[in-house]
Amino acid sequence: MAQLPARLRLARWPRVRAGRGVVLGSGVRFDVAPATEVVLGDDCLLGECTRVVVRGGRVQLGPAVAIGERVTIVAHAGVTIGAGALLEAGAVIVDFNHVFDDVEQPIRLQPLQCAAVVVGAGARIGFGASILAGVCVGDRATVGPHAVVTADVPAGVAVEGVPARPTLD
Repeated sequence: MAQLPARLRLARWPRVRAGRGVVLGSGVRFDVAPATEVVLGDDCLLGECTRVVVRGGRVQLGPAVAIGERVTIVAHAGVTIGAGALLEAGAVIVDFNHVFDDVEQPIRLQPLQCAAVVVGAGARIGFGASILAGVCVGDRATVGPHAVVTADVPAGVAVEGVPARPTLD
């Protein structure tokens, strides 16, 4: 993983702003619509083949956020990831879902329901976990591998499973 050489790699993405010490792995992709933006805090690390798609709102990563390989973030309302949070390889964050009320109409032609996602400072999102629309993962919370988070996770709580539930100690 190579350090950004004088922001040259980000020059092709004018709606991506990066702080100092940001590291992008090879194959990182940004797809940022007009009137939206991505903000990368100081010392953020984005692993190889990570993809950030912004159709609405803003994706904001706090300082020292570490994102593993092949992570996908898709925003229509907005995604905020707090300082020092970790998203392990293959994690997915989406802030929208398709409406499917009309069984006669293809889902792709029905409207979207969008709600911002927040991942708190120091939170850890496990390998292959999914965070869905409207969820807030609290500070220092832990989401287990391959969990599907459909409801808020309080600060400091560990969850796992499909759908994600607090772990039994």
